[in-house]
Parts: sequence; structure tokens; C-alpha cells
Amino acid sequence: MAHKAFQAQDLVEAPVAERREKEITQHGETRIDPYHWLRDDNWQQLLRDTAVLDEDIREHLNAENRYHDEMMSDVSDLRERLFQEMRARIKEDDASVPRRDGPFEYYTRFREGGEYPIFARRPVGETEETILFDGDKEAQGQDFFNIAAVSHSPDHKLIAYGVDTVGSEYFTIRIRDIDSGEDYQETIEQSGGDVVWAADSASFFYIERDDNQRPKRVRHHELGTDPESDRVVYDEEDDGLFVSVSETQSGEYILINAGNHNSSQSFYIPADEPKAQPRLIAPLKEDEQYEVEHRGDYFYILTNADGAVDFKIVRAPVRSPGREHWEDWLPHEAGRYITDFVTYGDYLVWVERRDARPRLMVSDYQGKTREVPMADEAYHLSLSPGYEFHTDSTRFLYTTPAQPLQTFDYHLESGERELRKTQKVPSGHDPSRYVVERIDARAPDGESIPVTVLRLADTPLDGSAPVLLYGYGSYGAYMPDFFSIGNLSLVDRGVIHAVAKVRGGSAKGRQWYLDGKLDKKPNSFTDFLASAKGLIKEGYTAPGRIVIDGRSAGGLLVGATVNLEPELFAGVIAGVPFVDVLNTISDPSLPLTPPEWPEWGNPIESEDDYAVIKSYSPYDNLRDGVPYPPIMATAGLADFRVTYWEPAKWIARLRAEAKGGPFLLKTNMEAGHAGSAARFESLKEQADLYAFALKVLGRADAEPIRHE
Repeated sequence: MAHKAFQAQDLVEAPVAERREKEITQHGETRIDPYHWLRDDNWQQLLRDTAVLDEDIREHLNAENRYHDEMMSDVSDLRERLFQEMRARIKEDDASVPRRDGPFEYYTRFREGGEYPIFARRPVGETEETILFDGDKEAQGQDFFNIAAVSHSPDHKLIAYGVDTVGSEYFTIRIRDIDSGEDYQETIEQSGGDVVWAADSASFFYIERDDNQRPKRVRHHELGTDPESDRVVYDEEDDGLFVSVSETQSGEYILINAGNHNSSQSFYIPADEPKAQPRLIAPLKEDEQYEVEHRGDYFYILTNADGAVDFKIVRAPVRSPGREHWEDWLPHEAGRYITDFVTYGDYLVWVERRDARPRLMVSDYQGKTREVPMADEAYHLSLSPGYEFHTDSTRFLYTTPAQPLQTFDYHLESGERELRKTQKVPSGHDPSRYVVERIDARAPDGESIPVTVLRLADTPLDGSAPVLLYGYGSYGAYMPDFFSIGNLSLVDRGVIHAVAKVRGGSAKGRQWYLDGKLDKKPNSFTDFLASAKGLIKEGYTAPGRIVIDGRSAGGLLVGATVNLEPELFAGVIAGVPFVDVLNTISDPSLPLTPPEWPEWGNPIESEDDYAVIKSYSPYDNLRDGVPYPPIMATAGLADFRVTYWEPAKWIARLRAEAKGGPFLLKTNMEAGHAGSAARFESLKEQADLYAFALKVLGRADAEPIRHE
């Protein structure tokens, strides 16, 4: 018997993937992978040209897409309504608040109906616009188009831009003369897409990605020369370290950063001496991270050195920046997790988090510190520092699940905040209709798990309401309490939207992350399960009325959690889910595997790590004889972060070995990890997932509750 939400599709036949059993032996144990063949051996070339996909695999993925479409055909009208609702909440000709850089203000804007941003500028105090890069025009004729960055040169005469037309995140960099609109002859392939200009505007630094999609090298390109001859400034030999390049807010130094989730090191080059050799600030040290800014004679460094679990800020002389010269500027304080900072000429600004709530702090470098107060119970704020160093203002973004995004300029001397923009919702939005709450669920070991709830004010709290529960819980990532035009389409239909801040993230500090990784990774899954049960205990919902939702490593979260108690949930949304953990983390050829060992463990070298990962890997822990709820998974064919075959194998195995379902897979054959980069196409993808959620929650026919 089909799940009641899918009884209309009883006669639709699901694809059956052929079992081609592959034996895999590790640490004296042999396991069988029946769907290993879905992994195209030519995956490296696939990232450059999806046409090379093996035909058997293509046929299977296309069959899965047809099955998805047939199983969701009865809610096609709902899907379109959701898309139109979401689109109606977007100001289509929106523009960002301009950022000043010397004589110009730079900004992005969209045209009515446009899918991609237009990058533009105007002279300060004037209205005459110069279009630097027109995303809609440049994207014409492309099935996929993504813009990494458009970066103007310090002399304001040139831009460098990076685009990807496959979805694999191999970006091509080109240089354009602003006045003429003409591109230079040279083209840089296989890059990270962004550049950092030298001070004289005659050259720039960029990241080169290797054949395994790893950012390994920093190169220096001089304008007008053949990129094949670009000097290699830094070449990282360790596959476990990824490389990035940036500049200090002061603009005086180029920074080269190499690290993983646990450890890092940085080098610096004077921006006005681009051919100088990089100088090391402090060598790589296991389990020690640092991030560098600059002011005057000192580097300011955010670090967890000396046991500063929640980080501190130190400073060191530019001439001798080694650890032996680090002195505390903002000492460590347990429970105050410093997450971001920026130096300006007269002020240092940072964001800290206490008990899952962010705070914005300002110091004058002389010990005078103040907090910028915020009023709401649950909110998100982030720094958006702009281009200039000698300035009297910083910019921050503020939002809550009920309050659209606001852009503020905070005047550092006076302490006044200036609201520059509030996100407009053209179809109408009244924040007072909604309630934002926080509950604290209790984990099995007694820890308190923060859960943010968004609901209509008149949603009954008698256990009858359905819930969509979202989570992530890896890499120390923080799930912000932000406004979402998509979530409103659920909430307006009486669905409660909740976000669980489980261990593995950093909601309650760095230790919160450490307690949800490696051998403690199972805490993430039991925390998420406890969050669902906490919502039931508090009267928000009931068993069988919760859809869990996660993306990427969040897909691992929902995949492992549904294995624990599948009967608790109404459905599962798993976006590009990291579900074949044991096989992926045992394959060092894959792009992200070596850098991920500090996060998950190394099952190749360590039998203990192997056992821990094997105990929770969703693909390897399906529950025999236990009915599973309907599951919707997505994939991107050109995805190098979570390869398409992970969700494909998982769905095939669920369908063959588990009860219940149905189990659906939708693969975007023309995109990568993030799906479509076009703003309206991406809304259609979200509408499809939310139509699935409403379908399994029995709300497919519900109309949004309108504000009178």
C-alpha cells in the first residue's frame, strides 16, 4: 500500500537500479556495495563536460527524474502556486545599497524579470550609471550560468570577472576595460573565480584548482601576458589543506591562507610589491586556527591559540608576526565565541555569540568597548564591511525569521545606526502576524539544544500543527535565524518552521562544534531527534507530523536521523545529501576527502574512525523491515562537493531494501551543488521541495491564510 499522500500514483512504476555487487574490504571486514556502478569512473572529466556521462548512468538518472515528475504530478498546480507566491515576494528590480570606494559607489541590481545581477557603479553624489557586467546579457545561450565575482581594480579602470557555465565551480576569469567594454585577450581557466588586485592595478592574484577540484595554487597574473606563464606564488603539497587568497581591510597586504577545519596558516605580501615572496606569519600547528587583519604597525589575529576554545584576538608586529610575539588584545572568555572581526583606521568591530545569540561589538583600540544593542529574541546579524579602511561607519545586516532583511550603517564615532534599506515584499508582509520563539530541547546526555520556531500567531499549540524541521550540524557552521520568502509559503498554510541548532554547528560556541565531530558525530543525530521530540513535548506538533529537511552535510543529518526512528517522521527532504559517508571518506581521490578527515576521521588509517563512520553512514545503516516515510532527495550532475552518485545510490538502496516510501530523486542535469544559479529557477527548485512537504503533511490543498 502506498503512503496515503501518494495513493493516486499507485500504478506508477519506480526505476529499479541493477545490482552489480562490489566487494570492499577495510580493516579485515568486507562489505557489499550493490550500486557502486552509479559512480562514473570518468567523474573528473564530467566536471568539465557533463556530456561524457556514462549512458547507463544517464539512463538511470533520467528514469529517476521521470519517476519524480510522475509521483509529483498531482501537485504540479501547487508547485506553480508556491513558485508564484515566492516570486511575488521578490522586488524584481531590486538593488543593493551602494558601497563607496574612493570616487565611486559600487552596487548590484536586477532588472524586472531578470535572472542574474547587473554589476554597476556611479560617481559619488551623482546618478549617472555605468554598467560593469550585465549578468542577463552574459548568460544568454547558456544552460547554466554562475558568477563567482566581479572585482574592480584599485584605479577603477578594469574589472576581472569569473563565470562557470557547467556547475562544477571551475570558473573562467576574464579582464574587461570599463571605458571601452572590451575584454582582454587572456583567459584564465580552472580557477576559483575571484581575484585580488595588486595596488598598481597591473596584476592580480587568483586560485588555481587542480584536476580533482582542489584549490591548491596561488598564481600571479600580469595583465597582457599569457596565463600559461603566470607565476606560481604558492603551491600547497598537502591534499588535506585548501588554499585561498584575500586582502586586508587596509588594502596594504595580500594574504594567502592554507588550512582545513582544524588548522591554518597565513602568508602575507605587500600589495604594492606583488612580486615579493610570501612571508609566513606563523607556521601550521595542529588544532590551531588563525585569521589575520591589519592596522598600522600590527597584524590583528583572531585565533584559538593557547586553549582559547571560543577564540580571542591577539596582535603582533608586522615586522615579526610569529607566535612568540603574539600578545592578547581581546582575551579569551569561555562562552563568548568570537566569529568575525574587521579592522578600520580608528575602530575594531567584531561579532560574538553567547548562548546562540549574536552580538555586535565596537572598540576604539584603547580599551573603550560598546555593544550595539538588538531587541529581538531570535535574530541574525552579520558584518558587511565594504571597501574602505579610513571610514566612520561599518555596515551590518539584521534579520529575524519574521523581519525582512535590514541593512544598517553604524556610525562608529557617534554610535548612531542608520537604516539604509529594508527588504521589500511586494505582495505584502506584516511581521506582527508571526511569532518567533526559542525552545530548548533536551538531548539524551542532558545538553540543551536551541530550536528556533516561526509560526503564525494563531497557529494552535495543541499538537495538531505540522512542522518542517531544518538542520545542518557540521563544520562549525551556524544556522542563522533569518527571513526566508520560501518559508512563508509553508507558515502561511499553518506549518510551523523550526531550525535545530545541533552539536557539530557552533550555535553555543566552538565546543558545541567539537562535541559534534569525529567520534562525537552521533551527538548531531541524537540532538536532531531530541529537537523533534522537544517540539512534540512542547505541544507544537505530534509524531508523524514532522518533515525533516537538510542539505549537503545537513542531508547526512536527516539521513542518519531517519534511520534512528523512521516512524517519527512524515517525510524527509535531503538536498544534495552526503549519505555515502563511509565510501566517500575512504576515497582520497575525491575532491573533498583529504581535507575532510579532521572533520569525520580517517577510515583508511584508523580502525576506530572506520567503526564510528560505519555506525551512522546513512547508506550503510538502513533499517530492515521498518517502514520509512516518503523521502525526496536532490542531486547536481556537476557537483564535486557531494557527488551525484551519493543520493542516487541511497535512493536505489532505499527502494530495494527498505519498506514504505516512496523514495524520489531529482537530479539537475545542468547544475552542481547549489542547483540553479538563476534566481527564479532556484525558486522553482525550492517550490518543488515544499510541494513535497505539503503533500506528505496533508496540506497540499491548503490555501495560505491571508492577512485581513
